Formats: sequence, structure tokens, C-alpha cells
Amino acid sequence: MNYKKYAIADIHLHLDGSLSSKVIIEVAKEEGIKLPTYCLHKLNKYLRVPKNCQSLNEYLERFSLPNLVLQSKNGLRKCSLDLLERLSKQGLKYCEVRMAPQLSTAQGLTQKEVVETLVTTFAEQKFIRANLILCCMRGKDTHEANMETVELAKEFYGKGVVAVDLAGAEALFPNELFQKEFELAKKYQLPYTIHSGEASGAKSVESAIKMGALRIGHGIHSVEDKNVVKLLEKHVICLEICPKSNLDTKAIKSYSDLPFKQLKEAGVKFTINTDNMTVSNTELWKEYRTLSKLGFKENELQEFALNTIDAAFISDAEKIVLKKFII
Repeated sequence: MNYKKYAIADIHLHLDGSLSSKVIIEVAKEEGIKLPTYCLHKLNKYLRVPKNCQSLNEYLERFSLPNLVLQSKNGLRKCSLDLLERLSKQGLKYCEVRMAPQLSTAQGLTQKEVVETLVTTFAEQKFIRANLILCCMRGKDTHEANMETVELAKEFYGKGVVAVDLAGAEALFPNELFQKEFELAKKYQLPYTIHSGEASGAKSVESAIKMGALRIGHGIHSVEDKNVVKLLEKHVICLEICPKSNLDTKAIKSYSDLPFKQLKEAGVKFTINTDNMTVSNTELWKEYRTLSKLGFKENELQEFALNTIDAAFISDAEKIVLKKFII
């Protein structure tokens, strides 16, 4: 089976978790950034999650190193171009790349400079149709930076930015702590997705729905509560499922734990994505191969691919174009 036929669009893809060793080493050498090794093969062990990873929190530790090279305009431009070129070579036609601009301000860049650099780079490149989702971050002292992120999403909405997100340690910092950020996003009529139901249970998904999320990042534990599943179906809220990542973070014990069949039977739409290509050592076509091994047929893989396009934060006209690659 040609799995790449369905690997057309990825709408849950983190920039920092998907950088190649090659571009990290290139930027580090240019900017005098110290790395644990400058060997491509050896650096991967610092970037990829270990097989014995025990939780999402441990998984997130793999992001500190790639963020070292996302602190300059040069690094942001080169890293994003490298990612988009690799996605294009894999056969993708569209992607929504998410990142937290506040995480790229450690060396003096402002959040606005970060976003400006990326939207300009995305607009000028010719590899693939790509948009940005700006992430607010969970944490104790992130509110001010998060509000700035939402303001920037408003400023650049329709100019390369298509939505807002909330990312980070879900179990440690529940959605309710970030109510004001999404009240502001709603006021500005910005679409948003919220990471929920990955490291926490169905109540996390329920809170994201009540906060107005149009999509849910992961959401696999929503099936633990029938009422939450009904809410997803009623409001036509799509889940952004990332199989390999969910296995890596121990959100599931095995692929068979993924609730695809329960969700499908309940009428809940879900999409297939990579989350972090480097950290989880995956590509989109491999995620579709996993579904095939779980017993899903070609027509079902096509359905999931079409779900992804339907859920994308793009115009109906753009969706029609993308669907022609699948149908």
C-alpha cells in the first residue's frame, strides 16, 4: 500500500520537536552554540525520546536542545526552511507548524520579531503550503507572555498565522489556569486548538470544549467519559491524534489502546499527525502505516486524511485543491 498517498497534510506538528540534526549542527556552528556532539548520528540520541521514557514531562525534556538554535532570525529561518523542505520531499502538500514565540526570546529577540521572521520565511519559501499556529505555554509565570502571543496572533492572523494553541505540561497546569488567554482569543475571533486529553483525562477535553476550542490536540482520553464524546460529536470538534507520540509519552501502552474505533463509531472526527518528527522519530506516512497494521482499510485511511484537510484552518477553496491529491 502506498501510505504516502494519504500523508498529504499534517496539522499538529511542532517546529522545535521536528528539527533535523543537520540543521541544528549547521546553525550551532554558525552561531557558536555549544552542542554535546557535532556528529549527526550521535546528536540524534539527544534529540529522540528514549524507549524507556515514562511520561509527557520526560518527553518534553528533549526540546531544550533544539530550542538553542531557535534564538536568532538566522536560526529560525534556516530551521523552518529545512523542515518545510523535508516535509515537501516526504510528499506533504500542506502543514500547520506550531511554535511558542516566547521560547525563542532568550537571546534578545522579541516575540514579534520571532513571528515576523517565521511568517516572512513561510511566505517566501516554495516547498509547501504552510501556516503557523502560535502556542501559549503552560507554566507558573507565563500569563504575560501568553497574552502577548495572543495579541500577535491577532496582528498576524490571515498573514501566515491561522490559530492559537496551549502547549506544555498538561497534567501539571490544567486548562482552567489559562482561561483569560482564550477569552482574549475568543474576543478577537481567533480560532484555537488546545492540547488536552493526552497526559490528563476526559475532563481536560471537556474544559477545552467549554473554553471554545475548535480542535483538540491529542484528546485520546476523551473516550473515558461518554458525555465528553457526545460533546465532541455534537460540536463537530476534531481530535488531532499523533499515534507514535502518544506511545512515546506513555499516554497509551500500545497502539491497540488508541481509541480510533470507539471514536469512529461515536461519530467523532479525528486526524492523523506526527506531533514531533524528530523527538518521536517518525514521518506522516509511517503514522498511516500504523493504522493499516491496526486493521484499517484504504477507504478508512482516505477518510482520516480527508478529515485532516477538513479540520485545517484554511479556506474551503484551499481544501478542495488538497483533496484532489487524495481522491
